[in-house]
Amino acid sequence: MRNGKIIGVISIKGGVGKTTAVANLGSSLVKQFNKKVLLVDGNITAPNLGLHLGVLNAQYTLHDVLFNNVPVWSAIRKSEYGFDVLVGCLSPKKNTKGRINPYKLHNRISQIKGEYDYILIDSSPNLNDEMLSTMIASDELLVVTSPDYPTLSCTMQAVKAAKERRTPIMGLVLNKVRDKAFELSKEDIESATGVPVLSIIKDDVAVLEALSNTVPASLASPRKDFTIQYNALAARVCNEDYSDPRLSSKILGLFKK
Repeated sequence: MRNGKIIGVISIKGGVGKTTAVANLGSSLVKQFNKKVLLVDGNITAPNLGLHLGVLNAQYTLHDVLFNNVPVWSAIRKSEYGFDVLVGCLSPKKNTKGRINPYKLHNRISQIKGEYDYILIDSSPNLNDEMLSTMIASDELLVVTSPDYPTLSCTMQAVKAAKERRTPIMGLVLNKVRDKAFELSKEDIESATGVPVLSIIKDDVAVLEALSNTVPASLASPRKDFTIQYNALAARVCNEDYSDPRLSSKILGLFKK
């Protein structure tokens, strides 16, 4: 039995890289810290975690679990990347009847919590029952955002909803940062949301290239800045030490000393 923790990864805006963050954080927890990890696609209406990982024809999915067709273990499959996955059905209307109850997610995931170190739930990008079910199922939340005003507004709504549900927020993941003067700063975002930024992930076309090959970008490009940043985020999540292997960081550290 493991002391499992369920972390919901949320945003109220599509395109900020939430699913990419789930896949890469999961791979970093496995590869760098030897954790047992399960990724769950909590985006019930429009699941796409399987598309990111090349899992297109799962025999059973989260939809089957929530419709009581199979027990949760029957729908979990091992990925080639070291973590387990529980994907959603890409065409649920063909395989299920009736309306799904997303609030069953908490009960189903709780059944297997002790088998994993971390369960990461990729939430719906809308403030609806599906996102609320992720909040209810999670012990803590990570909120993915990007450094622009429209996303900041949505992030503030997500933080407000989480606080109303009394689900603790671990912090923000500031994604797709290009280091441009017109971007909102880390301090701007923390001030507006009242939540600390845990990680700043640089934008890189290599992330899109890895997505086209259905491979987590941190595995496809282990020396890239964004991979180091995901590794550092994983270290903060599991409260372990991580040393930045980049030569530039070591030189900068010497100057700071």
